Amino acid sequence: MKRSIYILGLTSVLAGSGCSSDNKKEGVQDSATVKLITLDPGHFHSALVQKSMYNGVSPDVHVYAPEGQELQSHLKLVDNYNKRETDPTKWNEKIYTGADFFEKMLADKSGNVVVIAGNNQKKTEYISRSVDAGFNVLADKPMAIDSDGFNKLVSAFETAEKNKVLLYDIMTERYEITSMLQKEIANSPEIFGQLVKGTVENPAVVKRSVHHFYKNVSGAPLVRPSWFFDVNQQGEGLVDITTHMVDLIQWACFPDSILDYKTDIEVKTAKRWPTTISRSQFEDVTQKKEYPSYLSPYVKGDSLGVYSNGEINYTIKGIHANVSVTWDFKAPEGTGDTHYSIIRGTKADAIIMQGKDEAYKPVLYVKTKADLTKLNAVKQLKEKYKGLEFKPKGAGLWEVFIPAEYKVGHEEHFAQVTKAYLSYLKAGKLPDWEVPNMLAKYYTTTQAREIALKSK
Repeated sequence: MKRSIYILGLTSVLAGSGCSSDNKKEGVQDSATVKLITLDPGHFHSALVQKSMYNGVSPDVHVYAPEGQELQSHLKLVDNYNKRETDPTKWNEKIYTGADFFEKMLADKSGNVVVIAGNNQKKTEYISRSVDAGFNVLADKPMAIDSDGFNKLVSAFETAEKNKVLLYDIMTERYEITSMLQKEIANSPEIFGQLVKGTVENPAVVKRSVHHFYKNVSGAPLVRPSWFFDVNQQGEGLVDITTHMVDLIQWACFPDSILDYKTDIEVKTAKRWPTTISRSQFEDVTQKKEYPSYLSPYVKGDSLGVYSNGEINYTIKGIHANVSVTWDFKAPEGTGDTHYSIIRGTKADAIIMQGKDEAYKPVLYVKTKADLTKLNAVKQLKEKYKGLEFKPKGAGLWEVFIPAEYKVGHEEHFAQVTKAYLSYLKAGKLPDWEVPNMLAKYYTTTQAREIALKSK
């Protein structure tokens, strides 16, 4: 069945063919030719791409998806953005819900950028066939959840290069201000020195993250699909949130460097363990009273075990790194997802903490024996980021005070990623390091999964 819904009736359509040969050969020369397609939106990240409007991007968005709760949740979020009082969006959703929605999307060519955020079991196929058909793709992480998916992703990037289209993943954490400043400090020889090599026991870089199944998105409780709890569809914890952490390590410690996953990455050890949730908790977050049959292998008694937790020890260009992710059901009142990170240098350590002392907000610290107020590099950072201050806390620890104007929030980072991607489309290419480093990232996570499964 075909169903068209107009969330906001707009008669103007920006000019430009969805997949013209000119665009394929030379990039999207005029951003007014950009038309978005949303494919099977099973994750709220697909809607967050549309929380903002973009200059030159058509307000008409074609959505191809099966009918169901996931589509309705997506449309509700977009509708909320259109109806909000402050800076409302003007998206005009055109929806097709036939059983052949994917084939229909490939045939219609109603846009030139496919946004993919949903069931990760299907994602690599969606990506591969979309770039093969000549579409640009903006995909949520992870783009691959196992070694087979990684091999398909390698081929997809080769096809994207051949077809002159851009395949890119949504790395929102690069736009979080504490991560941006941690990178700045870690690449300042005067402040930081040089990155230490570290050891397995004491890595040069550590990133830890705690997430929660139950959370609010855009002011309302998030309803997760049941498949989110199936590691065969969502992916292990080792290949999901860790994607961001591995990406940040590459981005902050080796900026603009082209990595070769075959020679620069070595996964030493990896492990996985489950989070146990009750049937009532499952119902709270999915609005489903019963576990679906595909979750039966993970059900014990009345509880569900989800392998959402993992840890990876690996080296990148000989530097020892450690990443770990833990999922709990719900954050204590007044808290939320948390992030801890340390990058160790010969002169200083750059540390992000988000605990009780930080009121559960990310705060950047620098640990050093130097007087930071006397360093030219610090003065330059203060000039670049107006209002930035370095405040001594004692025992060689300095807090980096960041003005509120730089703290835009996780949901707003999606617009920042999208704007960067649109600039790459206009240029007709990604930065030279992006594709090889995406491959290095997904090689790291999928190899870690293989090692963890074997070690048990």
